[in-house]
Amino acid sequence: MLIDSYKHKGMRKSLVRIVHEKGIRSMKVLKALEQVPRHFFFEKAFVEQAYQDKAFPIGEGQTISQPYTVAYQTELLDVKPTDKVLEIGTGSGYQCSILLQLTPNVYTIEYNKPLYLKAQRQFQLMDLHPQAFLGDGSEGLPDHAPFDKILVTAGAPIIPKTLLKQLTIGGMLVIPVGDTAVQKMLRVTRLGQEEFTKEEFDNFKFVPLLGSQGWK
Repeated sequence: MLIDSYKHKGMRKSLVRIVHEKGIRSMKVLKALEQVPRHFFFEKAFVEQAYQDKAFPIGEGQTISQPYTVAYQTELLDVKPTDKVLEIGTGSGYQCSILLQLTPNVYTIEYNKPLYLKAQRQFQLMDLHPQAFLGDGSEGLPDHAPFDKILVTAGAPIIPKTLLKQLTIGGMLVIPVGDTAVQKMLRVTRLGQEEFTKEEFDNFKFVPLLGSQGWK
């Protein structure tokens, strides 16, 4: 049974305040952060760590992202309630849960089967209903495209052309791109069939994007 106590909610408010002070300005993103109990994604022994602004190991060589990083990417994505969103890299399911506070139309894909199954159980426990898939996220979900927004939660060596093709006109892709040590956060907007604009933001360090369009 999942318990979200007054103590947990107080810790979450403090975390949101920290993230806001670091520069996150979107009130809808801060509200989403406050609504999702991050400790649900942690073993009971590590509940105190859940509300620190830090990444944390979740097994399989992966991490649950730092709350500031989750908020940063989500703010760049500027999700509208009617948007159809694709998340590449379900991981723990935390980022997906944040996206579901902003739109019910969330698709998510995970490369690692144990993590995919664990996230599926977590979504059921929290009564959340994303369209979740197991597979090569670097290829996107062509059978379910187009998407208004695509969010990549792993560091890519390049911007996968397959993902660009799955954006609506006016749609946006937020993705960290670089080497395995550091990545630049990019936002790509599709203006036409073959026309895109690219914006560059801060540097981050993500786990590698695996797959045919990622790190082999």
